Amino acid sequence: MNRLAFFWPRPLAVALLAATACHSGYAATTAAPAADTSAASRIAKVTVYPGSATVERVARVASGARSFTFSCLPASLDSASLQVQADAAVRVGEFHVETKDRDVTPECASPLEGQIRTLEDQIAQVRAEMEALQLAQRYLGNVAGAAPGAPAEGKVEARIAPTSAAQVTATAEALRLSSQNALQRSHQLERRQQALELALKPLLTEQGRVASLRAQVMSVTVNLATAQEAELRLSYQVRGPGWQPSYRATLQAAKAAVQLERLALVAQASGEDWSNVQLTLSTGQPGRATQGRLPRPWTLDVAPPPRPQSVAMPMMAMAPAPAPALHDNIAAKNRAIVLQEDMPLFDVSVFNKGFATEFAVPQRISVPSSGQRVTLALGSHQANAQLLTRIAPAEEEAAYLVAQLQAPPGVWPAGPVGLYRDGAFVGTGQLDFAAANADQSAQGSSLSFGRDELVRVRATAPENMTGSTGLTGSRTERRTRRSYHIDSRHSTAITLQVLHAAPISQHEKIEVESHYQPAPSSLTWGGQPGTIVWQQPLAAGASASFSAEHTVRYSKELELLERH
Repeated sequence: MNRLAFFWPRPLAVALLAATACHSGYAATTAAPAADTSAASRIAKVTVYPGSATVERVARVASGARSFTFSCLPASLDSASLQVQADAAVRVGEFHVETKDRDVTPECASPLEGQIRTLEDQIAQVRAEMEALQLAQRYLGNVAGAAPGAPAEGKVEARIAPTSAAQVTATAEALRLSSQNALQRSHQLERRQQALELALKPLLTEQGRVASLRAQVMSVTVNLATAQEAELRLSYQVRGPGWQPSYRATLQAAKAAVQLERLALVAQASGEDWSNVQLTLSTGQPGRATQGRLPRPWTLDVAPPPRPQSVAMPMMAMAPAPAPALHDNIAAKNRAIVLQEDMPLFDVSVFNKGFATEFAVPQRISVPSSGQRVTLALGSHQANAQLLTRIAPAEEEAAYLVAQLQAPPGVWPAGPVGLYRDGAFVGTGQLDFAAANADQSAQGSSLSFGRDELVRVRATAPENMTGSTGLTGSRTERRTRRSYHIDSRHSTAITLQVLHAAPISQHEKIEVESHYQPAPSSLTWGGQPGTIVWQQPLAAGASASFSAEHTVRYSKELELLERH
C-alpha cells in the first residue's frame, strides 16, 4: 500500500479539492433568470406634455377572443381619457376599469423584484462558498496540528503512519498551497460580496419608494369579438411626467454666428417604465383650460340697509362656517404635497406661449420610472447674430459681449441655455424669444457671452449740487452729473451699447430736466421709461465719452421718496 495515500485521508482530499476548485465551480454556476412578469401588452408610443403624458399600449389578441385585459396600468391614469382602438377585423364593445393593490397582483410585480432576487441569490451563493472555505481551512489546521513534531493538545489526532522525509516535504507543500489558495479565494469572495451588496442597496431603496408611492394598479378589460388575430390599442393620460426644454448656444465671434442646439430633459415617475418606445415631445397642455374666461354682467343697485345683529349671535360660534373650508384647504395642501413628491420638478409656466409644437424623436427611447432625467437632442439651428459690447457703467465698470438673435421659425419654449464662446464654456443663461418686448422686437432676444476684457470702462463719481429756487426760495433744486469713458483695445471695430438710468417723476409737483452728451439713441430702452441707451460703432483702439446731467426740482414742503 502506498504510504502517502495512507497518510492523505479521503476527507482531507475532498476538502483540499473543494478549496482549490472553488473559483472554477463558482464561475460555472449561473443564477436562474427572473421570471417574466410583464403583461401581454407593451407600450409602443408616448407623447409627453409639460406635466402629463399620453401613453399608447399595443396588444395582439387571438382569433376568437371575446375579451382582453390590459393589466398593471398606473394608478395615476385619467379614466376619462381612455380610448380603445383596433384593426378593422375587431369589433370593440364596452370596457370597464378596476383598481387593485399591487401586492395581490403578482403579474404586476416591479422589474426590480427579479433584479433583487438575482442579486440576493448571488450573495447567498458567495456566503455558502465562504463557509465551505472556512470549513476546509479548519480541517487543514487540524491536519497541520497533527503532523510530526506539532503539539496535538486540544486537537483531534489523526493516525499517521511513519513517513519518509520526502513524503513530509510533499505533504507540507500541499498543505501550504491549499491554505494559500483558500485564503486568496476567501478574500476574492469578500470583495465579491461587498460589490453585490453595494449593487443591491439602491435597488432596495427604489423598491421601497415605488411600493410606498405606487401601491395600487389599474386594469382595463375590453369586450370584443374577432375572427382572426389582430392588434388592439389602448391610450390613456397619466399625470406627473414632463419635459423641460434646454439649449446650448455656441458663439463664433469672428463670424458673428450662433449655433443653437435644442435639448430636452425628460423624466417620469408614473409607475411603469417606458422601454424602447417611440417618444414625441409636445409643447401643448391638455390639462389647460380649453376656453377663456367670459365677462360677467356688471350691475348697479342700491345697497340694502344693514341688518340688526341678532341676540343669539354667540350661539353661532358652536358651528363655525370656516371649519369645512379650513379642512378642505388642509386636504388640498396634503394632496399638493403628495403630488409634488410624485412629479418631477418642472416649471411648466414657460410653455404658455403660442401654438403647440411637437418633436418626434427619431430613435426609440427608454425612460425609467425612477424620476431620472434623460437628455435628448432635438436638432440645431444656425443663426446670424448682431454682436454688441454692452456696458452699464454706473452699476459696474465692466463690458460684456452680447449677441442679439432673431427668433427662429417655430415655437421655442423658454428654457436654460449653456453658453459657449469660441468653444470655451462661459456660463449659463435663459433663452426666451417670447419675452422680447415691443422695443426689442426688431432685434430679437439677447444672449450674454461673458465679459469683454478688451474694453476698459471708467465711471466718474457723481457730482451733486443742491440749492434753492423760486422768489421766496420755496423750492429745492438738485443737480446730478455722471460721466463715463470707454477705451477699446480691439483690433477691429465693435458696436458699443452704454446703458444709463435717468430719474422719472411720478408726481406732478416734481420736475425733472435731463441733458445728455452725445444725444442718446433711445430714452426708453427695453420699453422701460428712464432707461437711456447710447449705441454707436467704436473703431479699433478708439475711445468714447458719455455724460448725463439731471436736474430735479420740487417743493420744500414735500418729502422726496427716491428709489434707485
